[in-house]
Amino acid sequence: MEEALLEIIGALKAGDEPLDAAWLDRLLRKISRAKHESTRSVTKRKLLPYYLAIKAHDEERWRSWGIDEAIEHELLRLLKVKPRRTASGVATITVITKPWPCSSDCLYCPNDVRMPKSYLADEPACQRAERNYFDPYLQVRSRLVALREMGHVTDKVELIILGGTWSDYPRSYQLWFVRELFRAVNDFGGRGYAGDSPEERDRRYRVCGFTHDATELERRTADVQQAVNAGELSYNEAITRLGRREEWALAASWQTATIQELEREHLYNEDAAHRVVGLTIETRPDLITRDSAREMRELGCTKIQMGIQSLDRHILEINHRHVSIEQIEEAFSALRLAGFKIQVHFMANLLGSTPEADAADYLRLVSDERFLPDEVKLYPCCLVESSRLGACYESGAWQPYGEDELVDLLVADTLATPAYTRISRMIRDISSTDIVAGNKKTNLRQMVEARITSAGADVREIRMREVATSDVAPSDLRLDCVSYHTTVSDERFLQWVTPEGRIAGFLRLSLPLTGTEAMIREVHVYGRVAGLGASERGGAQHVGLGRALVEDACCRAREAGFAAINVISAIGTRNYYRGLGFDDAGLYQRRSLA
Repeated sequence: MEEALLEIIGALKAGDEPLDAAWLDRLLRKISRAKHESTRSVTKRKLLPYYLAIKAHDEERWRSWGIDEAIEHELLRLLKVKPRRTASGVATITVITKPWPCSSDCLYCPNDVRMPKSYLADEPACQRAERNYFDPYLQVRSRLVALREMGHVTDKVELIILGGTWSDYPRSYQLWFVRELFRAVNDFGGRGYAGDSPEERDRRYRVCGFTHDATELERRTADVQQAVNAGELSYNEAITRLGRREEWALAASWQTATIQELEREHLYNEDAAHRVVGLTIETRPDLITRDSAREMRELGCTKIQMGIQSLDRHILEINHRHVSIEQIEEAFSALRLAGFKIQVHFMANLLGSTPEADAADYLRLVSDERFLPDEVKLYPCCLVESSRLGACYESGAWQPYGEDELVDLLVADTLATPAYTRISRMIRDISSTDIVAGNKKTNLRQMVEARITSAGADVREIRMREVATSDVAPSDLRLDCVSYHTTVSDERFLQWVTPEGRIAGFLRLSLPLTGTEAMIREVHVYGRVAGLGASERGGAQHVGLGRALVEDACCRAREAGFAAINVISAIGTRNYYRGLGFDDAGLYQRRSLA
């Protein structure tokens, strides 16, 4: 391992050729051939943890390598695994809630009794959750360790809570779950354990009777899962039966917390070494009210994922999605006025639909003033064994679209997407072995983007325009404003763009049609993640782009006649906004425009 590192360091010092992933791969192949290894003992994934361990525990040897700050910067860049993971400016960590009864029973939804409703045990985030007993603290900590060993900066963390419908869980569990998320981030920053250590937590679950052995878990749930697949039990009946097991009952007795305990973790996180700069929660539009929005804001939530799937009443009804268009409209309005970023799930190829109808439905989502999401997860429907859609497939009532049909549809949807909307995903992380019928191509998005690129089509959608890991020169950027209107507000999407139209940062400004206070719903600067207070060479972060966006938003709100402007700040960004003249004001931060 050291031999490979020294050769890399020597090449960096020499500076004779550009070093990239292809160069590193050639070097590791050469080392393997020299050692006559059929499989590599030295890999990119192993090099970075080895380097970090030597630097932390063998300072004398590390100093002998003669690494200065500039060389280390390039070394870490070269050894980073999966750089796209933090290309959007933050380290994103997804956690899964425990299995729990769902107040809905949609036809297309997977029913894996080991998981919360709609999720499958083979999905990567679900595998991590199950290995960690669905414990939020253990899930976050294990992910932070993995990201650090892959070379990613984890000072700024976005937490995403998935799993069924958040609003269906008891309030005490919600408070405990979020408290433990913040506690994990705070502890990882060097505070020390404010509660149980990871080892103590693991022991506690084992004492309750839990296991994280996938084979054993499959054995324990096999009979119940078979009954669900056969239609003999509903998902909720199965979960209720399994939830009465002694281990879950014992865990539930201590998986509680108070709002005061959560607020203490919030307060600590404001100045922590690792800060939460975003918290996302997943729920349904029919469960979103002003009161529930306030409760989610109390948790520190800044973005809501909302399962819409379709805006066609008939399609919703025959797919047993018991949500009305009026409820969806009201949810959009409530969330937007509360300042939340709005991310929706939308599905193509549902029972009863056609590619043409799907295209029209999506166009309605992104053009009708009642809706207009900030982000979209655009999923094609697929059939898994536990889904009740199976009977429709067997009868021929539902069939998956062909590959060309599906790609054509997604191309049309992408091109219809406005400049202020980001298509976050186009597939679920469902294993192809779990899919009975439907798209199994894991590179579906790449296929869609390749077709768009080859056609030379003009794309406004955010994700295809992100600077991602590319270098940007702030002097090349211009500030552009996209104005649009909703039923409750005038919106301004302020974006820093390159001469080619690529996006380096943006701000969402909401000017409500009633009231005297404007709202900043999101500020985001793209580029490689820079540590808190640091600037990444060639990146867009920490060079004043965010500050300039906020100042421009304040000017626009003042000119529009607003007396003050609020920001739905994340817990870990409160100090940043205080530095920009915002004062704490309950669940938000406010700045006078007088």
